[in-house]
Amino acid sequence: MIERVRCATRRTVRGKRVAENFIYLATIWVIPAVIAITFHEAAHGFVAHLLGDDTAWRLGRVSFNPLKHIDPVGTILLPGMLLLLHSPFLFGYAKPVPVNFRALRSPRRDMVLVAAAGPAMNIGLAIIAALAFHLLNYLPDMVALWLAANLRNALLLNVVLAVFNLFPLPPLDGGRILVGLLPIGAGRALARLEPFGIAILLGLFIVLPVLGANLGLDFSAVSHALATATNTVIRAIVHLTGNG
Repeated sequence: MIERVRCATRRTVRGKRVAENFIYLATIWVIPAVIAITFHEAAHGFVAHLLGDDTAWRLGRVSFNPLKHIDPVGTILLPGMLLLLHSPFLFGYAKPVPVNFRALRSPRRDMVLVAAAGPAMNIGLAIIAALAFHLLNYLPDMVALWLAANLRNALLLNVVLAVFNLFPLPPLDGGRILVGLLPIGAGRALARLEPFGIAILLGLFIVLPVLGANLGLDFSAVSHALATATNTVIRAIVHLTGNG
């Protein structure tokens, strides 16, 4: 009887530790991820509002409420699937902020500014996270450790979100920036790819790498290129903020 009680106690302790570890991991990943996604989308809507289109503003999308921006597939299922597949590059997407480009005062120029606002916000958040590392020495050890994990993940997630969204394919921000910068004919041709953009991205980042792995070949060149760009930006921010 005593042995049974001991076994039950050990199982309870292990279960409690697993739950505590899960909660800890959730807080150091979910908090920076939600902030990164929410601020990214709100930045698109806010800049569009400044430049003449109030569509997102009227629909309540210029908001720091994450429930306004989270997409069940792009924000939760897709990143989770990539984690399970051990993808070399993790990405996802939120609900796109509605923008009526015709309502913008200078549609081609302002489309570039609206699209660039999201990645610019993420780079700004990454810089703030890196600067905040200098405050850790003034905090109690336990708080400093937890905050350091949050800041490290905030730096990583914001740079990943910025770099990935600058990939030059609609409907990503980089694609819309390129549409606005190209000559009108070339821009329209690129814009026609937008309905197929997500499928193309899934092929580049999931289907081809998995196919290559089964064939003993490396079809992850795009993922590797984005990972390299991400690491380069992170190193630059770390150096510029005096953390290197």
